[in-house]
Amino acid sequence: MVTTASRAMAPPDQPIGSSGPRHALVTGASSGIGEAVAMRLLADGWAVTGLSRRPPGVHAPGVTHRALDLAVADASAIRSALDGRPAVDALVHAAGLLRVGALGTLDREAGTAMWRLHVEAASLLADAVAPRMAQGGRIVLIGSRVAAGAAGRSQYAASKAALVGLARSWAIELAPRGITVNVVAPGATETPMLLDPARVSSPPHRPPIGRFIQPAEVAALVAFLLSPDAGAITGQQIVVCGGASL
Repeated sequence: MVTTASRAMAPPDQPIGSSGPRHALVTGASSGIGEAVAMRLLADGWAVTGLSRRPPGVHAPGVTHRALDLAVADASAIRSALDGRPAVDALVHAAGLLRVGALGTLDREAGTAMWRLHVEAASLLADAVAPRMAQGGRIVLIGSRVAAGAAGRSQYAASKAALVGLARSWAIELAPRGITVNVVAPGATETPMLLDPARVSSPPHRPPIGRFIQPAEVAALVAFLLSPDAGAITGQQIVVCGGASL
């Protein structure tokens, strides 16, 4: 069981007309990067609603969990999950799935599942929350360094590359309202997905820094992008790879 950090920090700036802590919607909050993001935001004074199939390991007064399988959820299910929750000031789509396969062995169902979870879910979530976001809202999509292409991971790479197109398009639409949209693209990060038996044919490689990326490092970048200091950063893919892209 994981609890939130106890470090005291001033609450983040609040949008005009708001009261109480800012509210972040975080998908995949039950483990990995999503859990790390939820922990960081709670420590920074946010209220967090976590969407995931399983209950998160984060337990604190500021976190609410709504059980939802985003791989099969439709627009009505997403809206129902948000009923009774405060308006969303930030959306972080961290839910992810990795299935690998070389040409000649591609699994159509696996490819469809990754597309639905990474791309369609992102679209449904943004469509549900962005129109009601206050001035200065934030959207961060968790992509991947391999969005540029990787042998044996074509279906995964394609779904993550699509997030960049979504983010840049939404960034243009939402810029007049001061809402930023960015993609954080980690390299090999030490999460349960890294040890997924499904990737035995495509094992992860340690980055040049000699270790895997830590989820908390990705969460720290997400937290910065959600802050007022990042108000001029939008439509970007920021890679956190420990030098693997060099």
